[in-house]
Amino acid sequence: MHLHRFSVVASLASLATLAACAPRAGVESGAAAPAASYDVVIENGKVVDGTGAAWYYGDVAFRGDRIAAIGPRGAFRTARATQRVDANGLVVSPGFIDIQAHSIAHYMLGDGRALSMVTQGITTAIHGEGSSLGPVNDKILVAETDTAFRRILSQFTGPHGFGKWLEYMVGRGTSQNVGSFLGDGTVRVYAKGEEAGPLTTAERDTMKAMVARSMEDGSFGLASALIYPPNTYASTEELIEAAKAMAPFGGVYITHMRSEGDKFLEAIDEAMRIGREGGVPVEIYHLKASGPRNWPKMPLAIAKIDSARAAGQDVQANMYLYPAGGNSFASCIPPKYAAGGRLLENLQNPSLRATMVAEMHASDAGYENLCEVATPANVMVVGFSKPELKKFEGKRLDEIAAALGKDWAEAIIDLNVAEKLGLGEILFLMSEDNMKLQLRQPWIKFGTDAGSQDPATAQGMVHPRSYGNFPRIFAKYVREEHVIPLEDAVRKASSAVATRLMLTDRGVIKVGLKADVIVFDPATINDNATFEKPHQLSTGVRDMFVNGVAVLRNGQHTGAKPGVVVRGPGYRRGTP
Repeated sequence: MHLHRFSVVASLASLATLAACAPRAGVESGAAAPAASYDVVIENGKVVDGTGAAWYYGDVAFRGDRIAAIGPRGAFRTARATQRVDANGLVVSPGFIDIQAHSIAHYMLGDGRALSMVTQGITTAIHGEGSSLGPVNDKILVAETDTAFRRILSQFTGPHGFGKWLEYMVGRGTSQNVGSFLGDGTVRVYAKGEEAGPLTTAERDTMKAMVARSMEDGSFGLASALIYPPNTYASTEELIEAAKAMAPFGGVYITHMRSEGDKFLEAIDEAMRIGREGGVPVEIYHLKASGPRNWPKMPLAIAKIDSARAAGQDVQANMYLYPAGGNSFASCIPPKYAAGGRLLENLQNPSLRATMVAEMHASDAGYENLCEVATPANVMVVGFSKPELKKFEGKRLDEIAAALGKDWAEAIIDLNVAEKLGLGEILFLMSEDNMKLQLRQPWIKFGTDAGSQDPATAQGMVHPRSYGNFPRIFAKYVREEHVIPLEDAVRKASSAVATRLMLTDRGVIKVGLKADVIVFDPATINDNATFEKPHQLSTGVRDMFVNGVAVLRNGQHTGAKPGVVVRGPGYRRGTP
């Protein structure tokens, strides 16, 4: 009996050893048979797979839109391949995933190539901070003043307007994969219009139904931007109710918090409360402590997040890689004056002027005034269209106010009236030391917080993150300053976002996953855009494949637009 039992055990052990050595079911062996055939073979590169594991020399093969095989160098030398890419001396990594993209207008009205984004290595763009263009109802259509754009928006009405909107963008042709959160500003206008104040019971029911349907359409969750109207009108309790509505669908609450300045730590507390009581994970957009007086708060903020995670709450954050932020110049005006869509009208009301100016000068006027936090010397104004004002493009607010002979707050009012709220601002607010501290945190990931640009057609000045955010990570913080290693930077740019959004089919170089893959030179990758001369494409990302199709070859856009819609875990097949 014992001899028989030993022989059986030995046989099972032998079988287990053989099984361990054999290729897993559905996974092709790296030692490809001569008859193997692939659409693309990338060979001789340093593979950084996106998991954070150390790089290794290897070859990667695609068939259709997926990674078909991975092997050591030379594994596919005898295989048939439609395209061969020699990556000798270069890094082969997953394409980057931008968790905070703003290229909606580009995909709705532009050519879909996303030139300044794909040259950064970004294969997937996630939108929705504060607003999305679906679903649409009469309240949203009334708020849109552009007749032609209103006609486009009218296609995204009905129960599944969010899904219709996503399909519309990709249907026009996109070089990136496209997905989105549901913007809380859109929720507010859909339920209540542009007015301030709490939602009624009926409006809350509308909000919750809208959130649930959008999750079924593929939203990743709810995205708030709580310093901008109408988002700023949402109470903590309202956001908790919205979070509860998306919790059954696996939604994430992602937020541009109510403060990144003087009430930075309190804003983190609010975000955590919304996640905790709403039963959803929390993601903080572009984590930062704004203004020198708030820089000492960053270690406290990190400790607060670490403590919450240690206690079992899922809280994470992302960042961009510049010491300056950027938004609408009108955001420095108290948001209460924008209620009902009446901001321009109120700015032109002389009886309100003195009160507005006093509120803009106050250090605590009940809103996040980043012009006051930064100080006028650190506010660059951009986007001038009037010929007589273009001389101020890229100038600092204090310079402009002096040239106009006005107080800086009065200059803000007059310039916003003159340019009909069309100006932007770049705010120099952050500490480099804090940025490096943030970069080292395991729960950090990256987003551009920017829209796509094309240097051939771009006008005016923009934030250089539109062109250089992701290459800057590898040029400045990996290669030059050694803040984080290459493998961790790739992980935070790819799989960290994929796991956050439950994108289980991309973000890692692994057999069976989507072939979103880039080839870049770690020795030369560079962000060339500057604050003074922003319209310069990044260099160093040589090749890019999106769903197995070449979008960049030798640094040049191929014109291909193979992007697809990417959706959250609550997506119900059969909806648009």
